[in-house]
Amino acid sequence: MNKKKTTKQNTLRQQGALNPAADRVADPLFQQSEFFDSEDLVQVKYEMLRRVEMEKKAVSHTAATFGFSRPTFYLAQTELEQGGLLGLVPKKRGPRGPHKLTGEVMEFVLRERNSQPRPSAVELVRRVKQQFELVVHPRTIERALRRQEKKRRSTTKPVTGFSTGESPEADRRL
Repeated sequence: MNKKKTTKQNTLRQQGALNPAADRVADPLFQQSEFFDSEDLVQVKYEMLRRVEMEKKAVSHTAATFGFSRPTFYLAQTELEQGGLLGLVPKKRGPRGPHKLTGEVMEFVLRERNSQPRPSAVELVRRVKQQFELVVHPRTIERALRRQEKKRRSTTKPVTGFSTGESPEADRRL
């Protein structure tokens, strides 16, 4: 395997776009041409969709030739229709954030966190369970509080200079 191919494989892997079933792609274009790369999941899906749309090939046969099932074909078709070519790029897997700590729960946690004496994460877990009958891990609370702190810091602009208080033009002359 040459270095260029290895670099592309690593990039595809990092982006989640390395085709795990590259060996099942039986389409002749991917067998005969350097341009068509069976390991590039986005390229394989796009070419499969193009083949059905433009060349009017049967969905079941085309999907099988490209190493996919019919449901996967239809899912890719919807992704392309809704998101264009970027819709075919695999999405990050797994949870998209804390699903137990809703806005209401986080408001409660922040209120409780700011009370005196300041409660520990373990104490906040106990209070959340008592208030919402919700079981969460102390690390979940700690991570959520850290995210809130990052958000708060990113929305407040640091003071970088002095102001005359007159006007923006006067401030620029300083």
